[in-house]
Amino acid sequence: MTPALLLAHGAGGTVRANFGPLIPTLSRTRPVFSVDFPGSGKTPRATDPLELDDLADRLVAAAGDTPRVAVLGYSMGCAVAVRAALRHPGRVSHLVLTAGFARIDDETRARTAEWRRLLTGDRAELAGFIMSVVLGGPYHRAMTAEQVEGFLEIVALTLPPGVDEQLDLVQRIDLTAELADLDVPTLVIGTKHDRLIAPATTRALADAIPGARWAELDSGHAPALEAPAEWIRLIDGFLTRP
Repeated sequence: MTPALLLAHGAGGTVRANFGPLIPTLSRTRPVFSVDFPGSGKTPRATDPLELDDLADRLVAAAGDTPRVAVLGYSMGCAVAVRAALRHPGRVSHLVLTAGFARIDDETRARTAEWRRLLTGDRAELAGFIMSVVLGGPYHRAMTAEQVEGFLEIVALTLPPGVDEQLDLVQRIDLTAELADLDVPTLVIGTKHDRLIAPATTRALADAIPGARWAELDSGHAPALEAPAEWIRLIDGFLTRP
């Protein structure tokens, strides 16, 4: 059996939203654990600014008494996964980091600032903005008008209440001084049509982790929607033959 797996979701997301299409397949050959971070899913919203150490500890605690787990991080969840591996070296066996970053660049900082500004405005405008940065250009252009309308409606209705605190954390994360200390097998997966986290930013994350492998998905920032089968193939291939 391949290692048990922990799922670390992204800012503005939930485990179900970010990994839903993958879970049935990934859980066939391994236990899969997850937790929604504060303000997502059924987890209460935080009253203080979020801290990466707390999220990392929450994540590892979700695995209960399972002695060793791999962690699949997505977007902000990649930073949580890295910190979990550093804080709990005896528990984390592998890392798979998708569409992640060590520190966001100026363009992503501007986009997250705009996202936060729109949280207090019109939900339709906010949903349109999220679609413009989350979906890759090729996938977006191939959508029918009905698919676009459905996507916008879902985004407007399901936005977690804790998005602002999660985006605030994204703007503060800086792992650049810590990555050289990672000592677990790591696969970093870029999303080559990403309009939120630049592919070069994710590549820089891979380059800073000793021995990290690199792969790329033909998707934007929503691989669970745009390329779920290929994402699963990369994850399974790495965890069964690390």
